Amino acid sequence: MSASGQASADTFLGSRAVRALRARYNWVQLAKFFTVGGSGYVVNLSIYTIALDLLGFNHYVAATVSFVVSASNNYLWNRAWTFRDQRGHFGHQGLRFFGVSTMAWAANIGFLSLLIAFGFGEIVAQAVAIVLVTPVNFIGNKLWSFRT
Repeated sequence: MSASGQASADTFLGSRAVRALRARYNWVQLAKFFTVGGSGYVVNLSIYTIALDLLGFNHYVAATVSFVVSASNNYLWNRAWTFRDQRGHFGHQGLRFFGVSTMAWAANIGFLSLLIAFGFGEIVAQAVAIVLVTPVNFIGNKLWSFRT
């Protein structure tokens, strides 16, 4: 790409990003996503703790079980509320959502393993790992899962 072509692409992407940041709708949607994510965070950590402490699962199995439950919760709430105006086919969006969520789960398992290796407790490590993967999860769901 020529220097002028690159400058045009940079200007376009920059102006698109600026427009997106200025749009109130995007901020409202982000707030809704974080509200749903907050409920998913509580669900995830609750199920994780139960699976770990009461059921005796190791942290990988506990994280996987809590992921399935919290991702299902988040999909239903994000579809019904956060991205309500972007409803597509339930199954199609669900598959995309779980694709993005599976990537977030894989990153979560990586962070979880790393944090535990550095001496964090299993529950604290899971709490931190969830927070670390949230931005990627939002972007993937906004731009792909719930895009109509």
